[in-house]
Amino acid sequence: MIALKKEDIVLKKRFSDKKKPIEAAGKQLVDQGYVELDYIEKMIERDQLTTTYIGNMVAIPHGTDDSKQLINHSGIVILQVPEGVDFDGNEVKLIIGIAGVGDEHLELLSQIALVCSETDNVQQLIVAESEAKIIELFKKEVTV
Repeated sequence: MIALKKEDIVLKKRFSDKKKPIEAAGKQLVDQGYVELDYIEKMIERDQLTTTYIGNMVAIPHGTDDSKQLINHSGIVILQVPEGVDFDGNEVKLIIGIAGVGDEHLELLSQIALVCSETDNVQQLIVAESEAKIIELFKKEVTV
């Protein structure tokens, strides 16, 4: 179960290219104690291997398989980008950075997929005016 905290969420960000939001998501993961600083480079490396864009204006940057030792504990961070940023020709308005210990990243991905597979949910996340609203949307969808 995703246990989002207000501190995991950053509202109304702007980015000029896709590397910046990946770095920002990584920094947020570091700031929240989920990962070590070197994890950010692994997130960038992972996106260069294959895009972290998943559709519905959502990207899920995360580390490479060999970055597991840089994860302190599982968590996600959410960056809202209402004006969008280009990810390999796709507009992204929601950046969800993840770090999962062991196989927990699979659970995190499936919970994120539950929420983000619905265009209406993504739209609500993009226009949410508060961290509490984003937390509420994730709780509502994941506990169904």
